[in-house]
Amino acid sequence: MPDQNEKPGFLQRLQTKWKLESLLQVVLVLVVFACTGFTILFIKNPILDFFGVEKGGFVNTTLYLLLVLPLYQIILLIYGFIFGQFKFFWEKEKQFFRRIAGLFGKKS
Repeated sequence: MPDQNEKPGFLQRLQTKWKLESLLQVVLVLVVFACTGFTILFIKNPILDFFGVEKGGFVNTTLYLLLVLPLYQIILLIYGFIFGQFKFFWEKEKQFFRRIAGLFGKKS
């Protein structure tokens, strides 16, 4: 029987932080992140090689930011849909874009 003073585990803390309904949902969200990361790992170099850019240079970094990062966001939504977690990831995407827009918004 668990002790009342025992602090919540990693998955429980993520469930609370992300406001998810179950531990299964937490696991599915983590699976989506893992699948997206592996997918980007496999497609990043062919995308950058297509443009004939040397690795590690300014142009490489710029292309990565302009092409691969937006592609990551799209793939995240696709895997989120596949694993039934689209709503979670769509809300996170909207938060992400609001923050980005805030960087370029009006300064008072």
